[in-house]
Amino acid sequence: MKSKHAQPVLFLLPALLIYLTVIVSTSIYSLYLSVFRWNGVNSQKAFVGIQNYADLFTKDAIFISALKNNFLWVAGSLLFTMTFSLLIAVVLNRQFRGRVFFRSVFYFPYILSGIVVSLMWSWLYHPTMGFFNDLLTRLGFETLDWLADPKLALGSVFVASLWHSLGAPMVLFMAGLQSIPQDPYECAKVEGANALQSFFYITIPLLKETFVIVFATTLIGAMKVFDTIYAMTGGGPAQKTQVLASWMYFQTFQFNNLGMGTAISWVLVIIVMLITIPYVLHMSKNSHV
Repeated sequence: MKSKHAQPVLFLLPALLIYLTVIVSTSIYSLYLSVFRWNGVNSQKAFVGIQNYADLFTKDAIFISALKNNFLWVAGSLLFTMTFSLLIAVVLNRQFRGRVFFRSVFYFPYILSGIVVSLMWSWLYHPTMGFFNDLLTRLGFETLDWLADPKLALGSVFVASLWHSLGAPMVLFMAGLQSIPQDPYECAKVEGANALQSFFYITIPLLKETFVIVFATTLIGAMKVFDTIYAMTGGGPAQKTQVLASWMYFQTFQFNNLGMGTAISWVLVIIVMLITIPYVLHMSKNSHV
């Protein structure tokens, strides 16, 4: 009996050791660095306690801007990514000719790397040779500085990221839709419910477990967004598109301020945990997640 119970532990042990070594130990070390002022080169570190965290919220205006941008990005991702991916999944879950082709078309951007997507959309936004400005010119409108205008830059980058990220939640929603039996829809149809009522009172509730997964993955992906921002704007113009991950990178590797950089990373971790854990616990009640 003992060997029977020990066998699963032995199988899990290698993965556990890798997790402890690669994830847990490095996380603890980064937390340790966050209470020091250190440039990553000198052997001496100056202990400052929580001063790095205090300076972020009281003296670093770019951090505050990055924090706001992150919340805007998260709100946009949860609203638009989840909404559009669900609607696309509902349409592509129907029986019609060519649906496999369209599934591939909508999923294809997700398999591209963020840098490739950023380069593609940077050309689309190009001020003189880009598709969007060419279209505006043909329609008789003035061209726009999509990535150079502080008012447009963050939204422009978000649209590129939205196009890139729709594929994964779409597939998850399609899997959830295909697991829903047809009996409730048939009963609702007999009772006189229309398609919209069936969607809100049958489809949405029965996708509860899928929503938990999509919400968590979308939130985490939105909070740690980096490659698209870095490749398309580099945090500019005038630092208006900085997010926590990009500002963490600049503090750590551009300004050689490891203490401040790791402090930003832990602020990011804490925010994700404060949002994700209560949501997952709440949504997992009376479900099989």
